[in-house]
Formats: sequence, C-alpha cells, structure tokens
Amino acid sequence: MIELRNLTKKFGQLTAVDHVNLEVSHGEILGFLGPNGAGKTTTIRMMAGILKPTEGTTLIGGYDILQQPLEAKRIFGFVPDRPFLYERLTGQEFLRFVGKLYNLEPRQAETRQSKLLELFELEAWKHELVASYSHGMKQRLVMASALIHDPRVLIIDEPMVGLDPRAAKMVKGLLREIARSGVTIFLSTHSLEMAEETCDRIAIILRGRILVLGTLEDLARMVGSEPARLEPIFLTLTGGVVTEVGDFLRDIRGGE
Repeated sequence: MIELRNLTKKFGQLTAVDHVNLEVSHGEILGFLGPNGAGKTTTIRMMAGILKPTEGTTLIGGYDILQQPLEAKRIFGFVPDRPFLYERLTGQEFLRFVGKLYNLEPRQAETRQSKLLELFELEAWKHELVASYSHGMKQRLVMASALIHDPRVLIIDEPMVGLDPRAAKMVKGLLREIARSGVTIFLSTHSLEMAEETCDRIAIILRGRILVLGTLEDLARMVGSEPARLEPIFLTLTGGVVTEVGDFLRDIRGGE
C-alpha cells in the first residue's frame, strides 16, 4: 500500500533524506523512529506531497503522489506534526468542512462526523469553537478529520503530542483496531512505548538513512538485547549521536 523508492531530499549541501526505500503492506503498522533531525518529518512531508523530493518516488496504493496527487490523496489520511485548524469553526463545522473537501455526500458526512466525534470523546464539545479546545482536544479533532473519508492509508506524524494518558491509550487501541480492518498505517513517533505496543515493524532512520528495519524481535537479535525492549535497542543503535553531542560540548568548553 505504501512504497518509497529511493526517496531523497537535499537542502543545498545538506542531504536530509538519503535514498530511503520502504514498503508497508496492507493492514500493517510501521513505526518510523529516529532522533531529532534524522529525517522523519521531511520523509513524511514528501510522502504527503507537501515537499517535492530531490529524487525518488512515493506510491500510495499504487498512485504516484507527484504524478497522481488527487488519486493518492483520496485514499490516505494525514496527521501532521503541526496541524493547522480553522479555530473560528466549531468542531462539528471543521469536520463538515473536511468532508466537503473529499466530496462526501452530506448524509454520509454527517454520519461519519457523529461517529468520530463520539469515538474521540468530542461530542460534548462539537458546538464549541476550536479556539476553545485544549491542545489534546485539537489533536484528537485532527485525527478525526483524517478518518472522515474512510482512508485506506494513514500517515501520522507524532500523534501523542498533547494527549493525556487516557487519550493516549485510546489512540493506541484505535490504531490497532483500524489496522485490523485493513488500513495501512505509517506512524512517526518519539514515543518508544507506543511504537513497542502498537507497531508490527519498526524502521529507525539516522542522518537521513534507514539504519534498521524489522520486528521488535528482529531488532533485538541485531543488537543482542534481552528481553526485546525498544528503548535499549534504540539507544544502542543511535548512541553515536549522543557521543557526538558530548564531544561537541567538550570542544566549545575548551576540553573540560
């Protein structure tokens, strides 16, 4: 359902994403992890058609996001890391607006928005302006809007930001349920706990390149981690970054 072919993005002399190749199959949740600046959000923005790659291709359900953007965007939902909301609309009006963007029939749109407002525990706030929503409520509204057109693919960048523990647990369960229904999910997150509990496979990106790809058990075998826990695996594989930061700080402090 998702295929990245030699996806590359350069900003001047900086290569932010370097020939990334990935495939995510029907009904799979792929966790996309990496330290800050590793290339996660740049990759996702290219996948969503927001950034044009320097090289390479993204296929969503077989559609090239650059050559067939409308066909591709009809079948995926997107939750960005910094979502934009029309705060002078109510929650209900915002979902209605998004439904119209996807040309949903009015009755179909009303049915879906009612279900989603209830699912994301926003029913009591549906007539309130989005400006009055908490950060976590806005995040849930964005996720609801990404599902309004019943997508076959979900691309999500940092879904847990601003969610309290109860909402975070609800979202994790919901993503698993959505995947079981056949939806493919590409999930970028800093929450190692979420990735460990939710994802079928995990890709770790570092300096724009895919470092490892596999199940949690596969990654544990690669680094000799027992038991198979994501935190020690992640820190082992990306630990060089910490060392380099330490070296840099020592240099600017004159070797202290």
